[in-house]
Amino acid sequence: MTTQREAGQGIGHARYTYRLRVSSTARTALLFEWDRCRWIWNECVAKSREVHAHNRAHPADQLTCGPAQLDKMLTDARARTPWLRDGASVPQQQIIRDFAKSRSKALKDIDNRLPIKQRAGMPRHKKKREADPTLNYTTRGFRLKDGRLHLAGGIVLTVVWSRELPAAPSSVRVYRDAVGHWYASFVIATEVQPLPPSGKVLGVDWGVKETATTTSDAHDLPHPQHGRKAQAELTRYDRMVARRKPKKGQASSKGHREAKKWRAKTYAKIARQRQDTSRKWAKRVVRDHDAVAVEDFRPKFLAKTTMARKAADAAIGATKQALIEMGRKHGRDIRLVHPAHTTMDCASCGARTKHALPLSERTYTCTTCGVVSSRDKNSARVMLVRAGLNPAGAEGVSPLGALLPEAA
Repeated sequence: MTTQREAGQGIGHARYTYRLRVSSTARTALLFEWDRCRWIWNECVAKSREVHAHNRAHPADQLTCGPAQLDKMLTDARARTPWLRDGASVPQQQIIRDFAKSRSKALKDIDNRLPIKQRAGMPRHKKKREADPTLNYTTRGFRLKDGRLHLAGGIVLTVVWSRELPAAPSSVRVYRDAVGHWYASFVIATEVQPLPPSGKVLGVDWGVKETATTTSDAHDLPHPQHGRKAQAELTRYDRMVARRKPKKGQASSKGHREAKKWRAKTYAKIARQRQDTSRKWAKRVVRDHDAVAVEDFRPKFLAKTTMARKAADAAIGATKQALIEMGRKHGRDIRLVHPAHTTMDCASCGARTKHALPLSERTYTCTTCGVVSSRDKNSARVMLVRAGLNPAGAEGVSPLGALLPEAA
């Protein structure tokens, strides 16, 4: 399994994730390393709460709990504790960096006065039976030799190379998912991989009945319904987990943990199917078009409607993100269009209806110019007009000079 994510423009960074074959010896060593890192994380949480309580009680005497203070705490702890000193220092230092980022994000959200539901929560303790192992290594903590991953501390892992790494990785994250599978995620510096020009533009409108409706019938993305197809299996595992759930204060039984694992395995399969569908569609769109006008749609509000389950199964947000990342990777012009009134405007004359169209009305009829078209197709063409990409009636094909100078 391989996933990739770009950041920034021009030269950026991508993650290449590969499955690991972990022996029993390596698994034991990884879990020992995670026990040490988890202990350090919990100590950082305790120290942070202690500093916060002190600062509230003594406003004039403000203490700090940044990476420098935590690094000093780690150095002292390794000098006093042989068990901690037996582990590699790289993942222990990186867990402090992760804690500092998590805490800074939470404090920033509080300072920005974001609503509680939108804030990143303050770091909490990682419990042994609940937290999945994740270990971060910088360049001085790992190396690739003979196709195998060698980690600091003498841990050797077999990587399932589904494809080659394009460059030397700058860091790697080794983690275990909820199903129990181990992965290695390498960070690689990447450059734009330009594709040959096609002379075409495309407008994309998001929806629930169809995940993506475009100005080209050949590039419409129907609702894959991966979650609905697996609903019977998910319902079975949900009932199994509910029956085996322990009482409050009791430890989870082996049967309960197994049921949660089976359910997590089904959800992981659905997630992979959604990712595969969105990435393949995004690749096809980017390959065939020079510029794409995309509705900047945020489907979060759909979680409170009667379409919540179907909207979640459509994975609109993930599909939009895959399209943006694929366009950035190949140097295509991806333009985000504000979704306001896109279902009310006419793509031909620009007139706006006096009242919003109900969802049951799937045909758009302009009272000004008399154009009749599919509601979603009209919205997709509105995306092109608002983005400055006018196909002039040719479906998905841009006439000469339709692309703006900055899109060339």
